[in-house]
Amino acid sequence: MTSPLVAAYRRSTYEAAGAAARIGRRSAAVDALLARLGVWEGGFVTAWNPYSRPMPRGWNDRMLARLRETARRLPLVEGKGGAKGWQERHLLVGGDPRRIAVLAHRFRQVAIVAVRRGQAARLVMLRPQCPSGNRSSDLNRL
Repeated sequence: MTSPLVAAYRRSTYEAAGAAARIGRRSAAVDALLARLGVWEGGFVTAWNPYSRPMPRGWNDRMLARLRETARRLPLVEGKGGAKGWQERHLLVGGDPRRIAVLAHRFRQVAIVAVRRGQAARLVMLRPQCPSGNRSSDLNRL
């Protein structure tokens, strides 16, 4: 992933239900939201703009609806994120970030923002899926 793209992730704010997270910072509001969801950890994930390539709003919305349906058995909250001049809709999904990373791979994303109560939000970069279908070793380090 390019340095400008990583910098954009780091400049962004990730929000759900009024709770905002920033990479490298702990958020009491996100901690409280995770507690309300009944989980200790989770992650911000989107289906918008696969591989960080801009797509039309209608397409992005349809893909987010598919992500929501795929994650329907997990606790989740609608959200949005972005930085100056850029916005995306996403979900805060409660549960093991490794499971959320699998969802992200399925929807062709390059990263998730992992959150855990009492800890700073982390940017987790995802490697492309291997041809054999095995997830990358990055997922084991979450």
